[in-house]
Order: sequence, then structure tokens, then C-alpha cells
Amino acid sequence: MQFSFSTASLHTYGLDRCFEFAQQAGFDGMEVMADQRWDTRQPDYLRRLSARYKLPVLVIHAPLAFFTVPGWPEDEVGRLRETLKLAEAVGAGVVVHHLPWRVGLHWLRLGSMRLPLPGPAQNAYRRWLLEEYPSLQASTAVTLCIENMPALMRWGRRWNLYYWNTPAEIGRFQNLTMDTTHLGTWGLDPTGVYAQLGSRVRHVHLSNFDGKEHRRPETGRLRLDRLLAQLTAERYPAAVSLELSPDALDAGQPDERVLALLAASLTYCRTRAASQAAPKHELAGP
Repeated sequence: MQFSFSTASLHTYGLDRCFEFAQQAGFDGMEVMADQRWDTRQPDYLRRLSARYKLPVLVIHAPLAFFTVPGWPEDEVGRLRETLKLAEAVGAGVVVHHLPWRVGLHWLRLGSMRLPLPGPAQNAYRRWLLEEYPSLQASTAVTLCIENMPALMRWGRRWNLYYWNTPAEIGRFQNLTMDTTHLGTWGLDPTGVYAQLGSRVRHVHLSNFDGKEHRRPETGRLRLDRLLAQLTAERYPAAVSLELSPDALDAGQPDERVLALLAASLTYCRTRAASQAAPKHELAGP
């Protein structure tokens, strides 16, 4: 099992610094989040960073749907195809992308508040996933992994904004990215979900949940120690990416602080992965 560092964890930093932190902390490779910045989407530059820091780019994450991505198509299918080309060019084995929206959101800013407004569903993307997605996968050696998504918490309720966003429904796809903090928003235990989805899980986004998403794995409600032991016991063959929130790593503090937190999280993961104790499937805590 390899541990990669997702550049989304420090998306407020430059890409070079993300690679530097990952090397110093001891990661095996990188997951690059493609976003508005050309640096995240230019193969020559990514290959130079990879060579400089001796960290392979293992995973490319497709741009988030609500970003404008200069020079790339505006539609989700077009951007997924561009992400696949980028992954092939840098030798990444996995592309991560999201489920389609059942109800899209636009955000209205009122002072310091952000209020969600309903937008159009991604029905064209949904139809394409049902009808043409398998042929794209058949055309490449890169594994396309669709990711489970979080609940939107509003007015004391969980709202599901995505098609097929339950463990039973997402299992219609052959290759999955299991995001642990997203499971936490639904009150689901990752060990039980992994047992349910089995070999379809070809990539893992690892982070904890404590009411806020993308916490460091050693802090929060989810028993990620049990998941890591389970992955090792079942000889999970692929990468686990730490995908954290910048504030979970104290982004903006001195580099020594950020690096210490990142290294501690990686040490936690490696130590727990080395434990072969058979995990019990439990629901997340309240």
C-alpha cells in the first residue's frame, strides 16, 4: 500500500511547496488536484517536479465542477477526458472524478454568509456515465475512479445532492474512490462500507470527520485505524491519499508546524496500517 499526498490539502500553496512538504514528510507519491492554475495541468512541469522531488504522480483528480478551468472544456465529460490525457502524460495510474449532481448549487454571498441556491442537475453527464463511460475506461490503462460524495447539512437535515450517492447505488460502477470524510457526513463507518464495496475500491481518500470535513486521520469520530488495518489485512493493492483541509494542517503557520502535523499524520497511517488486527464494523460515533 502506498501513501500519497493530495495537493488539495494545501491548495492555497504553490505546487512546488506541496511536493517539497510531501518529500520531507516521507510520502510515496502525489495526488495532483487539477484546478484553475496551469501549473496543475501542464505535464512537463509536473514531470519536472516529480523528478526533482523523486515523487511519482500516482493520481490526478479532475477539476471540481464549480471551477472555471482556463483552456479546458466547460462540460464535465470534456474535462474528464482532458484529465485522463494529463494522467497518461505523467504516468499516473488513477483519475478521480465526482458523481453527477441531482441538484446543482450556486452560492449567494450575503456579507460573510454563503447561502445555497438550487441550480441545474448534471443530466447530460449522468446519461454519459450510464451509456459511454465504460468505453472510455476500455480505451485506457488508467483506472477511472468515481468518488462518493458528502451530505449537505442544512436546517438540521442531511441532503443528498448527487445521483447514486449511497454504497449500494455507487456499486454500479466498476472502480471507486472511497472518501472517508464524505462517509462520515452520512454517519457511515468506512470499514463497513469497504467490506461492502470490496475490490471495487481502487483508491482511497483518507481524512477524518468531527463535524468538519477533511480532518487529520488521527483526530475525529471515524476509526480510521481500523480501516487502515483492514486494508493491510486484505492486501489492498492501490494508493491511499491523505486529502486534508488546509486549516487541518495549520496552513499559513511556519513551515515547521505544517510539516510536523503532516509527518505525524503519515506516521499514524503507516503505524496503523502495520497492525493486522481484524477490524470490527461499527457505525461512526455521534
